Amino acid sequence: MGSQSEKEMKRVQHILEHPFYLECIARIKKHEENRSFCGHDMVHFLDVARIAMLLNVTENKEPIKKDVVYGAALLHDIGRFVQYEEGTDHAKASAKLAPDILKDCGYNGEERKLITEAIKCHRDKKVKKSSDLKGILYRADKASRPCYGCVMEPSCDWKRKKKNLKLWI
Repeated sequence: MGSQSEKEMKRVQHILEHPFYLECIARIKKHEENRSFCGHDMVHFLDVARIAMLLNVTENKEPIKKDVVYGAALLHDIGRFVQYEEGTDHAKASAKLAPDILKDCGYNGEERKLITEAIKCHRDKKVKKSSDLKGILYRADKASRPCYGCVMEPSCDWKRKKKNLKLWI
């Protein structure tokens, strides 16, 4: 039969196998094939997911479901190719692209709204300290970038205060 967690994580697996999700990943990869700085690939998405889960279980007495956290992390940057192609902020573009994928993968309306809002806010400092999905995704995204050990850090054009120069934020 499988545990509740295994059943929930099937939805995450469906995201990873979703044709449009895979198309988004391929389009991002094409735009970033010569990029020397941080990429927006599966390593980044999974780093964000795992850090978000750590934040979730340490900060919340009633943690957010794992498949909701993973869903948000896997989808938070899928609109990156839209930013490259049209100039639209990738957080807004990702929030527009995510609901259909989530619906196809079995997420209900309330979960889709929760995830989409977190994706839309994942660059907004106003949610930084929140322990809800918005704040967790925001902090996990920032903590996923190991600027402290990156060979490109000296030539990176991010402002110093934006860089993650500590092991943990």
